[in-house]
Amino acid sequence: MPHLFIGFSGIASGVGIFIIVWLVVCSRTAQFTAFAFDAPGENGRFEKLLPVYLRVAEVIIGLAAGSIVLLIGSSAFRTGGQLPWFFASPLFLLAFSIIYGILFMVFVIFDYEAYRHHPDSQSYTRLKYTKNQALGFSGLFCFCVGYAWLIITVTR
Repeated sequence: MPHLFIGFSGIASGVGIFIIVWLVVCSRTAQFTAFAFDAPGENGRFEKLLPVYLRVAEVIIGLAAGSIVLLIGSSAFRTGGQLPWFFASPLFLLAFSIIYGILFMVFVIFDYEAYRHHPDSQSYTRLKYTKNQALGFSGLFCFCVGYAWLIITVTR
């Protein structure tokens, strides 16, 4: 892949992953206009699942952030104190996994709060649903692809 600047491939991959995931989620939900957080007749059920989703996002964010810190911190032990340029792209993907994970956590809580305040309305729209799905899965995919890219880069 051509490099317009250092890390371009990682940035393009991170944005591309998000766009592809959002398009897939949109295509799978085309027949719906709105969604309910809770199953019919089970008011508040999602509230019990919310900590599970948040915990998964926290773990991914923690692993990605720890990896970035460890890798950048190890550059202090290298001659010149810098990492080689080819580490930039996988580091950008790990950074995207953190950004998408944080945005997922914020938006899923924000959208659930809006839904709880107006449960009878169509407050959880298809746009909100697809955004949350795309952010969550993009964070996971960026983490996995970033780690695989990092492993290939380090072992080459």
